[in-house]
Amino acid sequence: MKSVIICASILVGVLGLASAARPISDCGDRILDDGYPMERHKVETEDNYILTMHRIPYSPKTGDTGKRPVAFLMHGMLSSSSDWVLMGPEKALAYILSDAGYDVWMGNARGNTYSKAHKYWPTFWQIFWNFSWNEIGMYDVPAMIDYTLKVTGETQVQYVGHSQGTTVYLVMMSERPAYNNKIKSAHLLGPAAYMGNMKSPLTRAFAPILGQPNAIVELCGSMEFMPSNTFKQDLGIAQCQATSPYAEMCANEIFLIGGYDSEQLDYELLEHIKATSPAGASVNQNLHFCQEHNSGKFRKFDYSVIRNPYEYGSLYPPEYNLKNAKAPVLLYYGANDWMCDLSDVRQLRDQLPNMALDYLVPFPKWAHLDFIWGTEAKKYVYDEIVKQMSIYE
Repeated sequence: MKSVIICASILVGVLGLASAARPISDCGDRILDDGYPMERHKVETEDNYILTMHRIPYSPKTGDTGKRPVAFLMHGMLSSSSDWVLMGPEKALAYILSDAGYDVWMGNARGNTYSKAHKYWPTFWQIFWNFSWNEIGMYDVPAMIDYTLKVTGETQVQYVGHSQGTTVYLVMMSERPAYNNKIKSAHLLGPAAYMGNMKSPLTRAFAPILGQPNAIVELCGSMEFMPSNTFKQDLGIAQCQATSPYAEMCANEIFLIGGYDSEQLDYELLEHIKATSPAGASVNQNLHFCQEHNSGKFRKFDYSVIRNPYEYGSLYPPEYNLKNAKAPVLLYYGANDWMCDLSDVRQLRDQLPNMALDYLVPFPKWAHLDFIWGTEAKKYVYDEIVKQMSIYE
């Protein structure tokens, strides 16, 4: 009987969205609704994936003042460009940077809501999903940065990444060090490289099985992971409205991933989060992070001792060369981040050759997802980013 009541209440909530104002799911539409100019740009990678970028060329507060320095923002896993605008004007980082005089470009990795296209392969072919975050760092981010520089006429960007957006930056620098010359400074929020000490119970639970080569990994790796569609969005929005009896459950879902910090979560934002997240990925991206936790190393995807010699010429995957990351790196991290433990972040810090800032957020409960959804993100993180960026202009 209880399950019937629960299902009925959820159905009523979903149907209620028809008459209520539904949160905007599309990043571009959200930007326009917030009163900022917006452009969509298509980018093709070297391996023929077709990506969509969102651009805020200028702020309505300043007007089109002509050529502006470029800020390039890269989202985390299961996320999208929407994360950078979700909290709205004067709170979300994309708008804050736009108001500060930057030409803001937001990337979208292959396989997410805005980048599910390939020149030759449809998404229902398994080969489309045969990638991890290694390929995003090798191909997606370089292609988007090159396109951005070509359109704007600039020679360098200010890079900001969150979570996986930091991982792919480090992959790019390790494997394609020429891109150091295209970066003024790199601001890494919740930097995810070494993950041996992560506390996230979800990853720790699955890593022993999924974080090593086996038949399950081989069978399920190259598949779509947590895709988004309108029905899932509507269901999530109905369940996660601030007045819903399930709002606390929705909040706990966020806390289980990145760490508990109810002080930084605005429950009114939950339905907007569900309207845009999860944005989809490849299963291999998650498996690669599980491997990082198991090995305690920052290295390429482990295909097994049978296939690794063919892929890498060695039994085990090679480690990324962090000494190649020579552009200035600024690390921002929290003491309550369940994905990126303090000890792991500091291991990364000690290997970077050009550390420009070691910034522990001065809020003891600061968690992994507070960097994008925290109510005081501007106060504790974004104001510092703008300040630091100005040094490199």
